[in-house]
Amino acid sequence: MALKEPMVVLSDVHRDFALGDHIVHALRGVSMEVYEGEFIVVLGPSGSGKTTLLNQIGGIDSPTKGTIKVKGEEITEWGTGQLGDYRRNRVGWIFQFFNLIPSLRAWENVALALEFKGDRENIKSRACDMLKAVGLGDKTDRFPSQLSGGEQQRVAIARALVKNPEIIVADEPTGNLDFVTGEKIADLMKDLNEQFGGTYLVVSHDINITEKAQRVFYLRDGQIETVEDHSK
Repeated sequence: MALKEPMVVLSDVHRDFALGDHIVHALRGVSMEVYEGEFIVVLGPSGSGKTTLLNQIGGIDSPTKGTIKVKGEEITEWGTGQLGDYRRNRVGWIFQFFNLIPSLRAWENVALALEFKGDRENIKSRACDMLKAVGLGDKTDRFPSQLSGGEQQRVAIARALVKNPEIIVADEPTGNLDFVTGEKIADLMKDLNEQFGGTYLVVSHDINITEKAQRVFYLRDGQIETVEDHSK
């Protein structure tokens, strides 16, 4: 893959949290670049700062120190409204525990992402098309309780992608699944990355998911320890 200008740039990002009388240094000077269309994996043990890093890039949280730029725009300078628009329109989230609404059918869960974006045109057909793309074309009317864990995660992936986000951030997307199902979900995300584009940032403690990545960032104690390039 020919790399162009970086899409996401983190420069000396720190994130501190107060815990009683103590300060927890969740991120300690992280600098990294992510290119458009890449499938990136951030690997590290529990407590290494992986989720905190995703929250910075996804606009859920802001650094204590440092800057984050997305397509040249410094999102660390944005207010609440701009960050809300960024999360709603430009970022797709995939979570470990699916976060589906039990009372809504699969297509309705996916369509929520379009409704929150204010894009209500043909939402059912678009949601069903996205479910078909993740292999659930025959289960669009099922409720979450009628789906397996792997199928629920496919619905969550469809929900993240239906709004055509620039950045897809996945927080331990295989962490609540058995090994075989997790492998299938990892393969699916990689296939969708190649089919539809989008820039994927996946955090995990599962070393097997690194086989899908073009680059792997190893995070430990809030710092990038090493970077492996698998694209060559």
